[in-house]
Amino acid sequence: MNSISAVVTTFNNADTLSKCLESLQFCDEIIVLDSYSTDATQDIAKIYQAKVYVEVFKGYGLQKQSAIDKATSHWILLLDADEYIDGSAADIIGKAIGSDTVDAYRLPRREWLFWRWTHSLTRPNWHTRLFRKEKAAMNNVPVHAAPEVKGRIKNLELNFFHLGEKDIAQRVEKINRYSSGLLENKNRKGFTKLRILFYPSFVFFRFYVLKRYFLNGWAGYLAARTQAFYALLKYAKRLEQDQKQRRDDA
Repeated sequence: MNSISAVVTTFNNADTLSKCLESLQFCDEIIVLDSYSTDATQDIAKIYQAKVYVEVFKGYGLQKQSAIDKATSHWILLLDADEYIDGSAADIIGKAIGSDTVDAYRLPRREWLFWRWTHSLTRPNWHTRLFRKEKAAMNNVPVHAAPEVKGRIKNLELNFFHLGEKDIAQRVEKINRYSSGLLENKNRKGFTKLRILFYPSFVFFRFYVLKRYFLNGWAGYLAARTQAFYALLKYAKRLEQDQKQRRDDA
């Protein structure tokens, strides 16, 4: 009843996948859904006895849901290919999924900031990654798709790590790509120009002060600044889109 499937979606993740899959060896099965990688991703997955499937990328939420659907266990542990848990997490997870009153758990993710791990007192980012298969489904939010759970969710303390971007250039490239990917979602939700003026500053304050990124020296400052830039870019691109549409309609 308490079997667990690890689920990972991949595309050209040879640099980080070994660390991820090594940390998941305690699971009853490992599902890897690849999007036609051109590096050694699929070979690495097979080394770790994963069940490897290959499908065209359908979008973040749909791709992850397709991988989850292939799992045969009652519980799902959903990780990205650049994430991993440490050895002590296996026992913690094993005890957690024995509960009859909880349907999903949020895990506290510790971030790699360019050249260092976040300080132990930096507030982690909590993500729902452990859940009963029949109680959750991926939403359709572009880029930041996440499981939506029908049931009780609790926080679960364990060591959960995100390797993230290795340098500022990679971070900026990701910000540019993700902010473009979010345009469709911003169209659905509506838009106010005041967000461009005030929201990026709030995001910097939230990360640098409230989440205690100031404890991480220059790496923390730059991480908070690039996060604020991401917030700016999301709405700046929407404004640009509106202006171009007005010009075309004139």
